[in-house]
Amino acid sequence: MTALEERLGYSFRNRALLETALTHSSYANENRASGIVCNERLEFLGDSVLGVTVADFLYRHFPDMPEGRMTRLRAELVCEQSLHRVALELHLGDYLRLGKGEEHNGGRGRASILSDAVEAVIAAMYLDAGMETAAEFIHRCLLDDVRAIETPSFTDYKTSLQELVQRHSGQVLSYELVGEEGPDHAKTFRVQVCLNGEPLGRGTGRTKKEAEQTAAANALEALRE
Repeated sequence: MTALEERLGYSFRNRALLETALTHSSYANENRASGIVCNERLEFLGDSVLGVTVADFLYRHFPDMPEGRMTRLRAELVCEQSLHRVALELHLGDYLRLGKGEEHNGGRGRASILSDAVEAVIAAMYLDAGMETAAEFIHRCLLDDVRAIETPSFTDYKTSLQELVQRHSGQVLSYELVGEEGPDHAKTFRVQVCLNGEPLGRGTGRTKKEAEQTAAANALEALRE
């Protein structure tokens, strides 16, 4: 845990909070008799801490940005792909506590599990040291490169994919919800995009729209290859 705390840039006073943040429901279920708690409640809290921190940052740094654009940029900054990148940089997967089945099925590298863990860690910091510490971590991992988002642009992969396939007549794109998992407050949706009925790409997201965008991005990459 000490190595992880060094990567996080913060040493916990109550390390049990960090351990809980890294505990997947599969591990808690397998060790229910021991009273081990999973990270889902922390994830719920961390999602809100993350959201308000990013919203505050955008409001203060971009006074002329309209509400709709701020909403799209916030979604892009806190999406599963963005949090997954943070988790990979922290090597967070190395520290997760997973059930045997989830471990066997590659859960340690699964984007949805890793992104949820990032939110849980944010909540653990918030509970251990307050909003300022949690916000400092969020700024360092997601917001410090201000120049990278001084001219923010939301990439609409669905529109790009539609424009690409419409270069040939008779092409039909469709999006299908193929699964969802997680509690009601933190669901992960899985969407498949098809071209003329044939699967072209899959994606996951916290909302169906986000999952569709991820699926479209993966489909674009497949077509360009």
